[in-house]
Amino acid sequence: MSVQVAAPGSAGLGPERLSPEELVRQTRQVVQGLEALRAEHHGLVGHLAEALAGQGPVAGLEMLEEKQQVVLLALSAHVGALEAEKQRLRSQARRLAQENVWLREELEETQRRLRASEEAVAQLEEEKRHLEFLGQLRQYDPPAESQQSESPPRRDSLASLFPSEEEERKGPEAAGAAAAQQGGYEIPARLRTLHNLVIQYAGQGRYEVAVPLCRQALEDLERSSGHCHPDVATMLNILALVYRDQNKYKEATDLLHDALQIREQTLGPEHPAVAATLNNLAVLYGKRGRYREAEPL
Repeated sequence: MSVQVAAPGSAGLGPERLSPEELVRQTRQVVQGLEALRAEHHGLVGHLAEALAGQGPVAGLEMLEEKQQVVLLALSAHVGALEAEKQRLRSQARRLAQENVWLREELEETQRRLRASEEAVAQLEEEKRHLEFLGQLRQYDPPAESQQSESPPRRDSLASLFPSEEEERKGPEAAGAAAAQQGGYEIPARLRTLHNLVIQYAGQGRYEVAVPLCRQALEDLERSSGHCHPDVATMLNILALVYRDQNKYKEATDLLHDALQIREQTLGPEHPAVAATLNNLAVLYGKRGRYREAEPL
């Protein structure tokens, strides 16, 4: 095996063959140079290590302290920023809580006003309907002078307002004739009209309209004329009629007792209306099976 190496200064000459001995010699020279380089490197490393070991602890501590200070400064700045953000968020949370409380109070106040407005609107609508109804009733009232001059005295009969079962079968004409034959207290025209409306509603089964209508008219009469007035007794009879049609005999009986007391006080115990009230009380007691109480009547 041979290696061809170009000798320096012989670039134009042909290749020179090296013998194995020359090749070994040159290789040993290269190895010796590498060994010397490695020894020099180790020497430099040793000197550097000795130099660092001579001033290492002090410089290391100073560098460590410096780095710690830098880290502490950065950490302090970060903690300060976090604390400021925390305070800002707390302040915002308090403000939002106050706004929430204020909004809740405003909402409750608005809801209260809304309920009050709805109640006021409902009351006004009810008053409007009542006034419209009273306006319709008043157009049936004759003038006071013509009523006194033209109309002869008439007596009230409960049969026109609370007819018995036989008179109901005969019809309203027979009941009206019976009322015309009686003397004394005269039923106002608006109450007769109200009675006809109530009978119409009751015949249609619209008791939810008839009962409030009677009660409202009864309250108006009590406010304007007082409880002990013949018109109030008439209104009690009308309401008792509605309750009787609903088979509420106990309520109808209580109303008739009240009407009987008013009629006895205002018209006298011998008035035909008192007798008619007693008769209807007896009928109601019979419907309730309380015949012993009906016999004295």
